[in-house]
Amino acid sequence: MLENALRKLKTIVTDPVIRNRLLFVVAAFAVFRFLASIPIPGVDQVALASFLNNNQFLGLLNIFSGGGLSNLSIVMLGVGPYITASIIMQLATVIFPKVKAMYSEEGEQGRTKFMSISRILSVPLAVLQGVAFLTLLENQGIVTTLTPFDFAMNVILIAAGSLLLMWIGELITEYGIGNGVSLIIFAGIVAALPAGISQALFTATAANIPAYVGFALLGLLVIFAVVMVTEAERSIPIHYARQVRGNMGAPTYLPVRLLQAGVIPIIFALSLLLLPQMVLSALQAFGVAGMGGAIAAYTAFSNNPWAYGALYFVLVVMFTYFYTSITFEPKRVSDNLQKSGAFIPGVRPGPETERHIGNIVGRITLPGAVFLGAVAVIPFIIQGLTGITAVLVGGTALLIAVNVVLDLIRKVDAQASLREY
Repeated sequence: MLENALRKLKTIVTDPVIRNRLLFVVAAFAVFRFLASIPIPGVDQVALASFLNNNQFLGLLNIFSGGGLSNLSIVMLGVGPYITASIIMQLATVIFPKVKAMYSEEGEQGRTKFMSISRILSVPLAVLQGVAFLTLLENQGIVTTLTPFDFAMNVILIAAGSLLLMWIGELITEYGIGNGVSLIIFAGIVAALPAGISQALFTATAANIPAYVGFALLGLLVIFAVVMVTEAERSIPIHYARQVRGNMGAPTYLPVRLLQAGVIPIIFALSLLLLPQMVLSALQAFGVAGMGGAIAAYTAFSNNPWAYGALYFVLVVMFTYFYTSITFEPKRVSDNLQKSGAFIPGVRPGPETERHIGNIVGRITLPGAVFLGAVAVIPFIIQGLTGITAVLVGGTALLIAVNVVLDLIRKVDAQASLREY
């Protein structure tokens, strides 16, 4: 095993194609971090730091902005608008048959069109979120009161920054390795680690050292559990009507992953939790009456770790089932098996095979979804029991980071295996 790992590592280092793809990802990260360090005009940094420390909503959003929100950079919205647009398009596949056909039946051309619509939808969403955030920050005294012209220019600036970040993510997907949007979120999480660790060390006392040690051990345990569950799969035995000569008796399996959806349910759930605050702030900016009370009520709800954590858990479980049903369709798998002359022993081809695969996917998705939701709400449970808010986004950030790293390792390994053969 060690020899195989060293061989693949040598392939990764020496192969120019893999090396250039990895260097492209690093260069894209550098551009992203540079953009995240450019603040918009008129920011009160002291008021901003105080506001971020006491606001759970912006703490969650800071994950999507990759730390760009911590200094109100031109990419403060991060890839949030694009993720919201993707959620809307995914929901449209359930509501509108034409959208579903475009996504799952029209092949690569349909998926390209699907992604193009998502990009176009990101533009008005970025503007809407920009208006909402600038209004919120103005009302809190974090950004100086702006003239209508300055307000419009700042909205255009941060909306353009979000779209630029979306474009960088798609370049990473095309010319680098891995999912660009997920990697940008991962880069933001990693970039925040040095500051978080230094702050923890600076504020550490003899009284809270046991708590820090406990959090570190819990984090290691969660990482181990996430890796085990993410890599777990159920193998369905497959037989072929015509066996290839020389391969008689070789077992063939249809692998079904315990977590088919990966980290996507976490991102979807977070986006949906952030949406009400954005919409209410935008409506308040346009002068709609009664929005102040609605914003205060939602803020009070989001500050309740038990209620907010319970909703977060339910959304993660729901989105896990939802995304799994979109990406893994038992009917399509059954049809492909039948076309290739394959069958599951003891199960008739066609509808029975479809039901059999659907039952298996449904059963193994439940523990995966519950696990994903449980890990996501660990920080809320800690906050509810101890009152400590410093680890509020720890579970979410940890889940995203571990899943992105595992996905990146798999894709780099696939590239190395392709070069070897």
